[in-house]
Amino acid sequence: MTRKGLEKATFAGGCFWCMVKPFDQWDGIHGVVSGYTGGHVEHPTYDQVKTGTTGHYEAVQITYDPEVFSYEELLDIYWRQIDPTDDEGQFHDRGPQYRTAIFYHTEEQQEKAELSKQQLEASGKFQQPIVTKILPASTFYPAEDYHQKFYQKEPEKYKKDREKSGRDEFIEQHWM
Repeated sequence: MTRKGLEKATFAGGCFWCMVKPFDQWDGIHGVVSGYTGGHVEHPTYDQVKTGTTGHYEAVQITYDPEVFSYEELLDIYWRQIDPTDDEGQFHDRGPQYRTAIFYHTEEQQEKAELSKQQLEASGKFQQPIVTKILPASTFYPAEDYHQKFYQKEPEKYKKDREKSGRDEFIEQHWM
């Protein structure tokens, strides 16, 4: 998939700015890239994707060493960043480009993602159905440079946007 021993995982969880930092701080994670996937427009731009008409999701693609950090651990982090019951976007970001999805790169990832979704459904943590889709990975287009590691480049903007979104309150209410 990548350099010898490294694998990729791709997750859509609403605004990609908020999805980088939770994955970016662990041993075994070799990179987290913000981008677009799942749509029908080749080489989309942010301005195109934000219209909601390209079919693309805002997503992050993680390059990781499964010998150090497992796919199951990535899934655990992923579920704890999103509202898996909302199929119209995430928090204050609305529209199809902000829906949630797990994009699997291998049959093994698909099986693990399906199992983790079933376990979350069975846990009773949410009263509404889990609507996060599990889809085959398709071409991933990295977002423009200014979106990459936004939490580091623009820490005050990132903090304000995240506070405004309602994501942290949701996480605290459902996962802490």
